[in-house]
Amino acid sequence: MNIFEGIPQIDDGDEVFDTLADHDSIQIERIFSNSIQNGQWYDQDHDEWVILLQGEAEIDFGDHTQQLGRGDYLFIKAHQKHRVESTSADALWLAVHFKKTTL
Repeated sequence: MNIFEGIPQIDDGDEVFDTLADHDSIQIERIFSNSIQNGQWYDQDHDEWVILLQGEAEIDFGDHTQQLGRGDYLFIKAHQKHRVESTSADALWLAVHFKKTTL
């Protein structure tokens, strides 16, 4: 498999999420974003690490924004309110979700 293969054709403002691996405590996603503007707010109950593999993006954390370019990554703590403010037409992400587990 290759992370850059099978990139779908999507409309402006759309995103596609592909789950690459899913385990009890971790989920890995490949995300395609096409010209996102003012995306939805997230308040996740788990930590997330994300890297932008291609394109450009801006993440809004409410009190500040973070510009991202190819190769930039972020660690987003659980319940850290955020949204994708904008992306280029070719934004490709890899996201690692650290899911909560119960014993």
